[in-house]
Amino acid sequence: MRVSDGSPARSPARSGARDIALIASFTALIAVLGLPGALTLASGVPITLQTLGVMLAGSILGPRKAMASVALLLVLVALGLPLLAGGRGGLAVFAGPSVGYLIGWIIGAGVIGWLITMKLPRYPLWWGALANVIGGIAVVYAIGIPVQAFVLGTSGVVATAIAATAYLPGDAIKVVIATIAAAAVHRAYPDLLDTHRVHS
Repeated sequence: MRVSDGSPARSPARSGARDIALIASFTALIAVLGLPGALTLASGVPITLQTLGVMLAGSILGPRKAMASVALLLVLVALGLPLLAGGRGGLAVFAGPSVGYLIGWIIGAGVIGWLITMKLPRYPLWWGALANVIGGIAVVYAIGIPVQAFVLGTSGVVATAIAATAYLPGDAIKVVIATIAAAAVHRAYPDLLDTHRVHS
């Protein structure tokens, strides 16, 4: 069996093993990005490098594997592993003000991956940046801010959204890093997401 570009197709077992390895690797990457710690603002939602890992997962793995890598991280956190920035872990994390952002990570990674695959095998930098802004910032904030307002019992979503603008400069830098890093990966491994159609 060969793919449309003439290269041999990978067996299902080999592809499955590679997918599991990629998912686990990016789960580990997101966890490692939490090691420098976090800067926690008055809102109780920490500023962390782990959002960069979420953006990288979406930009490089595609929607399903990216969502799986983030979901795996959160499952491990729920089981008590201190994998979130600041050594946080356990079910208590999911009752705190950042829970909406954590849920947003999963959906945001999927949105980034879906948008990226729309253009592959091409990877225009502007499209990569836009995908990361939409999935890594807009989607995450759209879920995180209302949930944060609800958990904290603040005066409203608008006030919480205004306070959340403190996170934007750091997230903008993460968008740039994720976009450039993903461009390099897709140049080096143009078939990473198996966008070619498989033929017998």
